[in-house]
Order: sequence, then C-alpha cells, then structure tokens
Amino acid sequence: MKNLKIVSLYLLALLAFGFSSCKSEDPEKENDGEVITDVTLKFQELNESNALIGDILSFKASDPQGIEVGKTPAVQSISLTKGKKYQMTIEVSNSIEGEDITQEILEEAEKHQFFFLGQVFDSSFFTIQYADGDGIGLGLKNIVTVSSSTGTNNSSMRVVLRHDLDKKVSGTNPNFSNFVQAGGETDLDITFPVILN
Repeated sequence: MKNLKIVSLYLLALLAFGFSSCKSEDPEKENDGEVITDVTLKFQELNESNALIGDILSFKASDPQGIEVGKTPAVQSISLTKGKKYQMTIEVSNSIEGEDITQEILEEAEKHQFFFLGQVFDSSFFTIQYADGDGIGLGLKNIVTVSSSTGTNNSSMRVVLRHDLDKKVSGTNPNFSNFVQAGGETDLDITFPVILN
C-alpha cells in the first residue's frame, strides 16, 4: 500500500509538471497585407501642352484604424472643373507606423494595379489614362480629362487597388470593371463622391 501511494504521488507530480510546462500561447495574427490608413488623390491641371499649371487639389480617404475593404472610411468629395484636363497622382500611407506605402506599391508595380470605376465613367464625364513611367499600367500617376458636357454635376469614382493579379488579363485598362477575372486580392476599394463644376 505504501508503494501504491508513492507511485500515485509520483504520477501526480509528473502531471503537474507537464501542465505547468505547457503554456497556452495564442497564435499571432498574420498580417496578410499592409495596413493603409490614408489614400490621397492629388489633381493638378494640365494646359494644352500638358504642362502642369495651378494649385494641387487634394482629396483624402482616411481611417485612423486602417481602411478595410467593405467598410466606409471618411472620404472627401472630389471637386473638379468641366472641360479641364488633370494629372492625378495617388499617395498611400500608414499613419499608425508612419509608413509611405506608395513607394512599396511602385517597387512592386508588376504585382499591383489601380482600377477606376463608377458613375463618372458610365456617363462619360471622365476619361482616364495611366501615365506611370515605362507604360507599367499601375495607376499611381494618371491623366484625367473631364468632359465639358452640361450633364449632372454629382457623381462618384470608385478606386480599387489589386495585388497579385494577372496583368495580361486586365491589360492597361484603368476602367476594367471585371477586374476580379484577373485574379489577385483587393487591397483598397473606396468610392469618392465627385462634384463637377
């Protein structure tokens, strides 16, 4: 009986040691992509010779916690003048970490592409062309031509950033509405209200 008690105490001690050495660790969440808190569209007028003139007009979408696909960040309305042509550039950043993500997107241009969709294109108030260097079809730099049409003054522009897509499928079309057919994943999907003066 004495031996049985010793064996029982020994087993109990082993179990206690086993439980104390196996700490429960929660797995760390994987960060599938960059956290983006701010997206700024900058427009500057182009003259007939395509030289930049006038002031830069900036319109921003932001969420201090990070802009998530499917949620609505705070978005400023884009206000442009009918009959004008603009250079539009896009800046993307993470204010939480103080990171400029624009450069990373540019460095991985073969894996990223912006698409521009919405009412302004459906109604032909806008035309947009990629103007990135070397014809890379990325969309960080674009030429936007606003129609002089006297149609509606209020519209919208949806800005989508995809990564790991097959750019041969999407080609160099900034208004490719079936962009999901090119595969990849969406990093950004924001709709900016547009006012045409």
